[in-house]
Amino acid sequence: MKVLVANLGSTSFKYRLYDLPSEVQLARGGIDRIGQSASACFVEINGKKRESTLPVADHAAAVGMCLDQLTDPEHGCLKSVSEVAAIGFKAVFAGNLSGVRVVDDALLQKMEDLSDIAPAHNPMYAKAMRQLRSAFPNIPLVAALETAFHDTIPDANRLYAIPYEWSQDYEIRRWGYHGASHRYLNTRMVQLLGRGDLKIITCHLGGSNSLCAARDGKSLATSMGMSPQTGLLHNNRVGDFDPFALPILLRKTGKTLEQILEDLSSKGGMLGLSGISQDARDIEEAAAKGHARAQLALDVFIASIRQYLGSYLTVLGGADAIVFSAGIGENSSIIRAGVCKNMEWAGIELDTAKNDSLPRGSESRISTDSSRVQVWVVPTNEEIVVARQTVEAISAKG
Repeated sequence: MKVLVANLGSTSFKYRLYDLPSEVQLARGGIDRIGQSASACFVEINGKKRESTLPVADHAAAVGMCLDQLTDPEHGCLKSVSEVAAIGFKAVFAGNLSGVRVVDDALLQKMEDLSDIAPAHNPMYAKAMRQLRSAFPNIPLVAALETAFHDTIPDANRLYAIPYEWSQDYEIRRWGYHGASHRYLNTRMVQLLGRGDLKIITCHLGGSNSLCAARDGKSLATSMGMSPQTGLLHNNRVGDFDPFALPILLRKTGKTLEQILEDLSSKGGMLGLSGISQDARDIEEAAAKGHARAQLALDVFIASIRQYLGSYLTVLGGADAIVFSAGIGENSSIIRAGVCKNMEWAGIELDTAKNDSLPRGSESRISTDSSRVQVWVVPTNEEIVVARQTVEAISAKG
């Protein structure tokens, strides 16, 4: 079964084509600047990359171009579009419609109704899915909700101390995100350590960030709450924030609630603290040159990770391994060192030489041989998780 896994941005479309169950990646590609007069397109098949610049009106047109690339008689890897069994999406939020679902009207309506929770993701995903259902009615669409991995979190770690009926009637609770990444990392650690009875703390650190505590491959707690804006600070999103500060901001700034929320979700995080960039690489470089606010941003980021890490050691009763992943987790030795600093009391001993010399994109243990808790860097692979889940959903539908 050949599955196309789609990753959507507001003006971008990236994809990978997998052959299941062998999990061989047949192709990858992407289109940027969708809706503009000149969209940048690329496709890579059998190690050969081709690039072009063409006008692409919308996401349906982008998928059409993708399928044209894949079925190109000279360079493609498919004989016809009919070989694509389904298109899988790493969708974000649909409240109680969690899990892995074949896209239907009810799911799309729920995603649109809850766009306030994931304004950077839900609107464009719902719009693109509607376009694709219309343009390619014979190709099933599957949504793998990011919240699904966290459905196992017990109420004690999931519910806010709000009037109980709000949780039941309005679905207000800690939903958690980055589910595909945390699921992949837990599965991979079972393979690496050769056992399934593991207590794992996974650290997905990139543009957006979250920690997850899992036992036996099941999520027990995660740092993101009701929305992807919560938990750890993110590249430009605020993270944890006291809502009772909102009245002061409304009075002092003269802005509307919508404007304040937009600022918190686009001008906060690493960008807001540093004042120079939302990119951790830029911030690390500036901090090394003595930029005080850049150093402050790093300090706050590391402190917030350590607070959740300590909490999750308590949730799990210790840990077998801590796993760093995603853009920052995989590539920033500075952040990893800061998180693990002075943690010997918890059995966490980082091997400084291994941490500092780890090549980009590598999978490796970076703790000392004597460390009771193993520390790993593992590149995540959300796409293969979505591909597997898409096959399961299509097979279940029959």
